[in-house]
Amino acid sequence: MSQEGEQEQSDRKKYEFRKVIEDLKNYEGSGTQLVSIYVPEDRQISDVVAHVTQEHSEASNIKSKQTRTNVQDALTSIKDRLKYYKEPPENGMVLFSGAVDSGGGRTEMVTNVLERPPQPIESFRYHCDSDFLTGPLEEMLEDKGLYGLIVLDRREANVGWLKGKRIEPVKSASSLVPGKQRKGGQSAQRFARLRLEAIDNFYQEVAGMANDLFVPKRHDLDGVLVGGPSPTKDEFLDGDYLHHELQDKVLGKFDVAYTDESGLKDLVDAAQDVLADAEVMEDKRQMEQFFEELHAGDLATYGFEQTRTNLMMGSVDRLLISEDLRKDVVIYDCPECGNTDRELLDQRKATPSHTCSECDTEIDADEAEREDAIDHLIGIAEQRGTETKFISTDFEKGEQLYNAFGGIAGILRYSTGV
Repeated sequence: MSQEGEQEQSDRKKYEFRKVIEDLKNYEGSGTQLVSIYVPEDRQISDVVAHVTQEHSEASNIKSKQTRTNVQDALTSIKDRLKYYKEPPENGMVLFSGAVDSGGGRTEMVTNVLERPPQPIESFRYHCDSDFLTGPLEEMLEDKGLYGLIVLDRREANVGWLKGKRIEPVKSASSLVPGKQRKGGQSAQRFARLRLEAIDNFYQEVAGMANDLFVPKRHDLDGVLVGGPSPTKDEFLDGDYLHHELQDKVLGKFDVAYTDESGLKDLVDAAQDVLADAEVMEDKRQMEQFFEELHAGDLATYGFEQTRTNLMMGSVDRLLISEDLRKDVVIYDCPECGNTDRELLDQRKATPSHTCSECDTEIDADEAEREDAIDHLIGIAEQRGTETKFISTDFEKGEQLYNAFGGIAGILRYSTGV
């Protein structure tokens, strides 16, 4: 699969994850009866089952009969789901279960299993409250980007990753570069030459560590950050020690006082402005092209109906969807003339009554179908070979896509006049 295709699948998965999380956040329990369990990839399923069994036993001490019954029912449901797993999936999983308020004093049991979150679950966690625990998953969805980190001076170096908001130290090295004071018996010229050779060898060692770590991930890499005191970081970058594909991805060099593992954190702190710009850079490029076509060309489309029509024609090269879009497409099929009308509607609003646009027949709203608008559009896009891009609202033109264009737009392959 191409890099673009992998990114598109990743964006789609994150969108679907975000939808599930938003649904979970809207559930409420009448007491501390909604159970959330975070299971890391390396946790034995048998250990999880044993923990659930123990919690089920301890729940018998809950004074409220209703809460006691609801908690035990939720744990039983989770235990039943765990029977289908021999081991946790990649990155782990999160199980949610509980009796949620369904209105009118009634409750309904909800159980959901989220597999393969965007980032690995780091530790086992059991949580029982009146709300499902979704915060850790929301933080994962906010995490964007994969960056290589290098901090060095002439004594030591550390290389690692910035994955979203998580800093992962990976490799370190200590140098054999002698101090500036020469030992007795050496000429100043010879000492200076040996010292420069030692510095060069150390820079090559550091570059070797970075190349081994970053080059295999170069297609996923959003950038490289280099930190350290002057002139070390400048000598390192100006000397072209890094692999040329990594050199092209260097976003900046930053003054960092420490070059141990704590220096990696200092480097990320120093690069916050650069990282903020890099996260939305691709989104900015997409929206700049859209506005160029909108104002001076004829290869832009926007709005649900117009964009959908162009998608059906196969003329859309890239479908642009706002990350904040939460709409359903309501589908009305007229029983009299067979006409199909579609209306875009907020996901949590009731389906309105409708009159057929062709024959004015009143259509029973209860018989209308509802489908997630993004799923609807992406389904067409996949059939027509159209690339889908999710656009952040963290910059001005991204906000305009959501507020002024309904969160849906496209860049065309050719002009259609639609």
